[in-house]
Amino acid sequence: MDRLKAWAKALKRDILALWIAARDRRTPLAARLLALAVAGYALSPIDLIPDVIPVLGLLDDVILLPLGIWLVLRMIPPDLMRDYRAKADSLQDRPRSLAGTIAVVGIWIIAIAALAWWFWPRSG
Repeated sequence: MDRLKAWAKALKRDILALWIAARDRRTPLAARLLALAVAGYALSPIDLIPDVIPVLGLLDDVILLPLGIWLVLRMIPPDLMRDYRAKADSLQDRPRSLAGTIAVVGIWIIAIAALAWWFWPRSG
């Protein structure tokens, strides 16, 4: 059980480190874009597959998210990742931000609305 808790804590730290990496210009562009997508998805309260769907609902949390994190970690140089992890460790003790949560939810709503508008059939 202790190993599982340590793994979960390291995963949480790496998600925060990816968020930091996505905003740092020293990170390669492809890694920044993917890090932004993975961290944004991980921090978002909205899931690609809702958790209420048996088995599939947990698939993105258990398989897809760690796979995305692993891929981004492979794209970021190790020395930069050490810096990002150290910064993430120092930030984990800070209080949570309600404004950040609202911003993430707002971004998801705007993205969904834009996709709906784009694909919605129009007459004439």
